[in-house]
Amino acid sequence: MSALIEARYNGPAASANGGYACGTFAALTAAPAAVTLHLPPPLGVPLTAEPAGRRTHVWNGDDLVATVAAAAGDVPIVPPVPAEVAEACQSDFGGRAFHPFPSCFVCGLDRADGLNLRPGPVPGRHGTVACTWQPDASLAGPGGTVRPEAVWAALDCPGGWTTDPARQARVLGRMTARIAVTPILGERCVIVGRSDPGQGRTLTSHTALYRDDGTLLAGASAIWVAITAGDVPSPRASAQRPSR
Repeated sequence: MSALIEARYNGPAASANGGYACGTFAALTAAPAAVTLHLPPPLGVPLTAEPAGRRTHVWNGDDLVATVAAAAGDVPIVPPVPAEVAEACQSDFGGRAFHPFPSCFVCGLDRADGLNLRPGPVPGRHGTVACTWQPDASLAGPGGTVRPEAVWAALDCPGGWTTDPARQARVLGRMTARIAVTPILGERCVIVGRSDPGQGRTLTSHTALYRDDGTLLAGASAIWVAITAGDVPSPRASAQRPSR
């Protein structure tokens, strides 16, 4: 099996958006998946996926990029907010003051061709952000629905904006997502994110995707790893491909 992430789906300028990459790798398995990123996923490079017992490893040559495993248990679901509240939250999007990755396909202010997510703080709900999302035809999958990897991407960045990246920038280390219903192109959706207190360099976030009438579409949990501003190191030590 193989996978390739096109250059437009970047997060940091030189690597893939973490959620989009995780969704791409999750599609290599049939079951709901948990994806661990060992290296910043490269763009425009053919990657090789190889089964390894209960897991699938994604390789770039001899470097281990990601590990895909079956998701264990349910992800916590963040309660919804009304669409009008989520839309109002966008005016306080923290990325307007400081953005560690301004060209990010999902939330970058420099991208006219991205998802254009602008998650801002929800009044009265500490550590919670919300925004709206209206997926366009560039994300089309089968039957007029949104491709699953784009749903993973939409569930990714709002979790990262639950804390202030100007104080501590983070990159995605691990993500688990469950898609109950795939959104339809053109429909307005609401995304809500919440984070739990971090331990050391890591932070756990939970995100949920809703229709604007409050119907749950998908949920995700993610572990974020702190980085030095302007740097995107491997969040974990990379592994080498076993000799054959």
